[in-house]
Amino acid sequence: MSEYRVLARKYRPKTFDDLVGQEALVRTLSNGIKSGRIAHAFLLTGIRGIGKTTTARIIARALNCIGEDGNGGPTPQPCGVCANCTQILQDRHVDVMEMDAASRTGVGDIRELIETVHYAPSNARYKIYIIDEVHMLSNSAFNALLKTLEEPPPHVIFIFATTETRKIPVTILSRCQRFDLKRLDIEQLATHLGNIARLEKVEAQEEALHLIAMAAEGSVRDGLSLLDQAIAHSIGEDGSTGTISGETVRAMLGLSDRTRLFTMLEHLFAGETVPALELLSAQYRDGADIAMLFSDLLAIVHTITRLNLAPNSDLGPAYAEGEKEYAKKLAAKLGVQELTRAWQLLAKGQEEVKYATDSLRTAEMALIRFAHASRLPSPAELVRSLKETGAASPSSPPPSPRPTPGGGSMSARASAQLAPAMQPQQEYQPETMAQPHLTLAASNPPVVLENFEEMVALCEAQREPTLAHHLTNSASVVAFEPGMMTFSTTHAFPADIGKRLTGFLERATGRSWRIVMSNDVGAPTLAEQRARAKTEAVQDACGHPVVKAVLDAFPGATVEDVRSDDR
Repeated sequence: MSEYRVLARKYRPKTFDDLVGQEALVRTLSNGIKSGRIAHAFLLTGIRGIGKTTTARIIARALNCIGEDGNGGPTPQPCGVCANCTQILQDRHVDVMEMDAASRTGVGDIRELIETVHYAPSNARYKIYIIDEVHMLSNSAFNALLKTLEEPPPHVIFIFATTETRKIPVTILSRCQRFDLKRLDIEQLATHLGNIARLEKVEAQEEALHLIAMAAEGSVRDGLSLLDQAIAHSIGEDGSTGTISGETVRAMLGLSDRTRLFTMLEHLFAGETVPALELLSAQYRDGADIAMLFSDLLAIVHTITRLNLAPNSDLGPAYAEGEKEYAKKLAAKLGVQELTRAWQLLAKGQEEVKYATDSLRTAEMALIRFAHASRLPSPAELVRSLKETGAASPSSPPPSPRPTPGGGSMSARASAQLAPAMQPQQEYQPETMAQPHLTLAASNPPVVLENFEEMVALCEAQREPTLAHHLTNSASVVAFEPGMMTFSTTHAFPADIGKRLTGFLERATGRSWRIVMSNDVGAPTLAEQRARAKTEAVQDACGHPVVKAVLDAFPGATVEDVRSDDR
């Protein structure tokens, strides 16, 4: 019985023409080899299984091919017949050395490699070093490689392969010619898998090929491995390979039944929790992966949204005809607002399921949240409903907040008096800038502060946050009149607060002040007055018909603050 070779090895590309979806890389390398513009170091990057090491071996064969007659030079189309081509293809050429940096990360390994660099090739034109997963090398190893990489002998070429370019030092990157191998899109990969299936004389449905391509996430090797698995999954009792169907691939990958997912979404959008949870439990019993189920739900919501915005969009063969009709029906029924909300809720549920110890219960709670949110009216529907019921009639205007003591607003007269003191000082002459406050008091009429709130507002306007903070939160005013204030403290004040406040007020208002600290009980602090006023304003707002209607429509909602229209 002959040894079986997996598809990923059996159909590994042997020439540049065999590379799928890498047209830019093939053209650049082919032109460089034809013109003799061959770099001394190449860096191949891309996701796993996209063909980095395979491309490196093709480059090695292209550079060392001598043709069928033994007289050829470097060529982008290696003959595959000469000794160099066959030995490199069989991984046994002495001048083409492959090193796995994931298992040989140290500086000693690189020194062993460097010691052989100066020796001429034994049989080939170039001595080629292929280092896979080069980002795994240690910093010392990179430093040891640096000088040789900068000025290698003319017969040496380095080819690096990596999935993590960011982990490679810039000094190494700058000495390499970099090529990024592109991730294959679903159509490209599905077409390639279909060609391989035909070569293997296996019949595969387009839906199955697209499902495999989606699961491979752009990786050719992953796609071929999954196709290999699907072929094995489809072998019958008589040993013959049956047709690879979408149901076969779904069962193999643990994917959920998409028809049931459409039904589940329909229940969720209708707010019907029980049937949706029953469908979830049924798919879990059938072996569906919960995390993949949420990924499928998100994909369906995305598809429905696309159809909602562009009804003539082509969904491709990944969707059966019945599923396409189902998607179009939901797209016509739902709005973008509902669909975007569903996307956010499902994405949050997927994140929770990913890290949950009990994925099924976590998924159930996420779907319950989805179904509950679907029953809530949208803001537009709520406004429309309120207008129809007359809750927003002119006879009951929305509540205006109570004026909060010291809330930052002062009387018009006091504001006009404070205005000169708040003007920017850019226009003062340099000789007057040494004492800006004194100049301000002398240049403008005296500012009269009628109450404590205006004093705090002046502190805030003149950028005295420390004074404003202590006065707001700790000062209990016993008596106040222009030029004099008596107060007690509810918390410890800095020892120099009285002196600092007096000096500030005299500079800012242009008049003398007397500040007296007393042990008598004064009025509540400004912070306490504001908190009480806010509580009363919220209570008044909650009693208004419009606000009550909103609170009834959104159970659990609360009024946090009340603000006037000009804020």
